Amino acid sequence: MYEVADDLAPGVIVDCYQGRGVVRIRVDRHATPEQFTRDLNDITEKVLANWFQLWRGEIVSIASPGSPLRVVYQVSEFSPAPLVEIRERRGAVVLSVASTASVEEFAQALNPSLEELLAGGQWFQQWEGEIVTMESPEVVLA
Repeated sequence: MYEVADDLAPGVIVDCYQGRGVVRIRVDRHATPEQFTRDLNDITEKVLANWFQLWRGEIVSIASPGSPLRVVYQVSEFSPAPLVEIRERRGAVVLSVASTASVEEFAQALNPSLEELLAGGQWFQQWEGEIVTMESPEVVLA
């Protein structure tokens, strides 16, 4: 879940909380797409350490040889561009953000798209030895 933040420490653009079945990412309301995509890329490996992708029967992690799991945030090269565009393939998710998107627009566009992506059953989290999926008890997206 992505949220707009008004209370981050000075100089902090993105913060992240991860728990069982949840990743909550807060982004400073005044950040530009260039700023927040850069900082989101910086925290991605930490977040993905507990997440796995099931791709055509293969489990992909950040340690998978050849095509390790990664999420890349980038500012779209197109103008005009959709607020958010998600492309997924084996070991990779690329999230393109319109260069004109506010943080609020980014969060509003991305959250439902990620909910749909996760509902596809290809992603799961290992939390304290437990495999957590969207169908796991007590998993709440919003």
